[in-house]
Amino acid sequence: MPYFVYKVLPPSSLTYIETKDRYQDARTLVRQLRREHPSEEILHYRMIFANNRAEAEKLLSKPRDERVIGED
Repeated sequence: MPYFVYKVLPPSSLTYIETKDRYQDARTLVRQLRREHPSEEILHYRMIFANNRAEAEKLLSKPRDERVIGED
């Protein structure tokens, strides 16, 4: 399955950038994009592992559960 790279703007605005077959290539691209645009705080670059673009966009659009750190 390929890795899809997206630009994410709140609220849930996704812009497809590129598809990479290898994790290392996708990670490098996302890190490069983040370095080139550090001052844009509301803008995020995300990488997602999915079967196709439709599934990737569905996964990125779904709200994420808050991370639980430690037990309450």
